Amino acid sequence: MKHAVLYIYGAEQLCASCVNLPSAKETHEWLLAALSRKFPNQPFSIEYVDIHNPPQTEHIKQFAERVIHEDLFYPVVVLDGEIIGEGNPKLKNVVSKFEEYGYLAE
Repeated sequence: MKHAVLYIYGAEQLCASCVNLPSAKETHEWLLAALSRKFPNQPFSIEYVDIHNPPQTEHIKQFAERVIHEDLFYPVVVLDGEIIGEGNPKLKNVVSKFEEYGYLAE
């Protein structure tokens, strides 16, 4: 099983098209709780990235810039550089990606 690292890109202020949707931080907390229940005792990480103040890690910084420049609906959920959710991510899509990595849902 590959250790999955899920990145949640977003900002403190919601995007204009996302006013009635959960914030990136709320999405981070929700996914952490849901995936921890779905895949107990299976290691994974979820990182919140503020697109206006990203860490200096190059690939994270570049993707944060992409979210801004391409006007992506955030939160943007990314696994291995692939967008698996945007705006209002679906748990089903995230779970199926984890299963592709070898995670076993309980």
